[in-house]
Amino acid sequence: MAMTLRLTDEESEALRRRADAEGRSMQEVARAAVREYVETREHEDDVDRAAAWVTTNFREALDRLGRA
Repeated sequence: MAMTLRLTDEESEALRRRADAEGRSMQEVARAAVREYVETREHEDDVDRAAAWVTTNFREALDRLGRA
């Protein structure tokens, strides 16, 4: 799927510098950044769900540990 990404001049220049430093195209660097962003947010969501589950299912034990 194609999309247009509009960057500010500063963002475009920063992306160009990063791509040059890595010897990759601007598109490759931008796509990697999007993948990293999505993966990080999905991981954070997974951690939040797991923490909520632990808190819900082990509330009494956590309360006892907190008083110890």
